[in-house]
Amino acid sequence: MPRRSFPLLWIAVAIVAVACQALPAGSIAAPVRLDATKDTAPPPVEVQSVQAAPPATFDPATVTLSLEPFVSDVNQPTDLVSAHDGSGRLFLLEKAGRILIVRGRQRGTQPFLDITPLVGSRGAEQGLLGLAFHPQFANNGYFFVDYTDRNGDTMIVRYQVSSDPDAADPSTALMLFHIPKPAPNHNGGDLVFGPDGYLYIGTGDGGGAGDQFHNAQDKSALLGKMLRVDVDSGTPYGIPPDNPFIGENGARPEVWAYGLRNPWRYSFDRANDDLYVADVGQDRWEEIDVLAAGTGSGSNFGWPQLEATHCYPPSAACDPAGTVVPVAEYSHSLGCSVTGGYVYRGPQAPFAQGVYLYGDFCSGRIWGLDHAPDGSWRQTQLLQTALALSTFGEDEAGEIYVAGLDEGAIFHLVFSQP
Repeated sequence: MPRRSFPLLWIAVAIVAVACQALPAGSIAAPVRLDATKDTAPPPVEVQSVQAAPPATFDPATVTLSLEPFVSDVNQPTDLVSAHDGSGRLFLLEKAGRILIVRGRQRGTQPFLDITPLVGSRGAEQGLLGLAFHPQFANNGYFFVDYTDRNGDTMIVRYQVSSDPDAADPSTALMLFHIPKPAPNHNGGDLVFGPDGYLYIGTGDGGGAGDQFHNAQDKSALLGKMLRVDVDSGTPYGIPPDNPFIGENGARPEVWAYGLRNPWRYSFDRANDDLYVADVGQDRWEEIDVLAAGTGSGSNFGWPQLEATHCYPPSAACDPAGTVVPVAEYSHSLGCSVTGGYVYRGPQAPFAQGVYLYGDFCSGRIWGLDHAPDGSWRQTQLLQTALALSTFGEDEAGEIYVAGLDEGAIFHLVFSQP
């Protein structure tokens, strides 16, 4: 899944991490850093400041976050996605290759799509990883999946629903991308349609360690990137005319941003279109990046010269000029693999509007990221769980859910105030 290990090892890591000291609430100047132990690495590189958004009304000191059981008896859940078609359905991905429908708190027994024979899921980070529904899904029935095939390569394929709205037609498969992978880890896997109607595709750097295949900064490679394509023009896709590297010698026109290690979940804030990206780190730091609405095209996230705001390797010198500055980071004393989530915009907790929820796969911690009264970024641990947090999900209304990979369960995240 998000990192480079096998599930039994993740369970062991998570058990150890749960015993770690809980993070106190508080406001820290951006980029927010969380570290429960003294860091022996060189001091972070000097980075440019990030423009803070207007202060939010969220007060973490008065808020409690809890897990409410939602769906059980799930086999290694990797994603939970709404079709935004007015049906209220949620679509649950299982690592081995099935998509199941959830209505209310009931999981259907018949798969919406079962591509298990096509999916290679033996590796910890392999399997059926991502799903995105076309913005006009209610009319055209198109949806897109991201999975690793039996050779470990990344596949991005379009399917169409059948005459039965609860069943896809496997014969409609149209491949958009077949991206060869040199190693089994760092597959990325998220698919998200942006507010511009284009499909954003997050890819890992190819695997191994330290970007050993030199993909992240190479704009001729599709790995270590955020790709952006127009699925409504061309066969199987077209290139948006404002993609940043069109015509650049040696660059792939699909590339929208680069310098990513393993983006494990990203999402657009449905209220203002800001893009939140969680990028899994190497040995020491995990990061959250925020690109304001209408920005980000051509961005360099800095990997492998930077791990969050720190030079990589720690003994190396680096120049952060021109790279995206994370708004938050945390050290591996608090976890080891970030799982990105969503900005809360649900109806059940108006006092929590605007808080970005995310967590750590290894430690089970869940944080909220918002703005302190002075406008600076504020990162607060809201909940300690025993879950191997594989993904967050958002329903049509804006309520947020979280999945435990090895626990085989989905939970609704519930805010409360005294």
